[in-house]
Amino acid sequence: MMEEKKTRSEGLEWIKALLIAFGLAAIIRIFLFTPIVVDGISMMPTLEHGDRMIVNKIGYTIGEPHRFDIVVFHAPEQKDYIKRVIGLPGDTVEYKDDVLYVNDEAYEEPYLDQYKSEVQDGTLTEDFTLQDVPQIDAQTVPEDHIFVMGDNRRKSKDSRHIGAVSIDEVIGSTSVVFWPIKDFGLVK
Repeated sequence: MMEEKKTRSEGLEWIKALLIAFGLAAIIRIFLFTPIVVDGISMMPTLEHGDRMIVNKIGYTIGEPHRFDIVVFHAPEQKDYIKRVIGLPGDTVEYKDDVLYVNDEAYEEPYLDQYKSEVQDGTLTEDFTLQDVPQIDAQTVPEDHIFVMGDNRRKSKDSRHIGAVSIDEVIGSTSVVFWPIKDFGLVK
């Protein structure tokens, strides 16, 4: 009789422990961190197709996006995109002769150096201003929006095509590749 009670008690403890573990995992995934798989080549050479990353979902709940953060957001095609923040609310953004200008200040983009050295015909990034973007009818990035671009500028569907991204659509930022193991670490 005592042995039966002990077995039943141990079984209930295991069930409670498993429920707590699953509950904590669900809370972490829903509110704090979630994995994502890079789909496509728009962020090469920084990120490769198939890279697995961790998305920090709480960073923008308590803070704001920063220029050059890599973010994941809900795109218009009912798909999640991963891109780099180029322009923040109120910024002017322009590309001229393969140089990024934000608020009339030139910025270096060292994450593009590998591609720039490989480009034989023309520039990596076509010249444009925000007035050239059909979905943006202002000279600056709209309030509560960001302007994003993929690092593979010739093969990226980004704010030049879909317009500025509402900060409400941003899932979070990411900078940690956890798979494949050979690429494990922080990306910039």
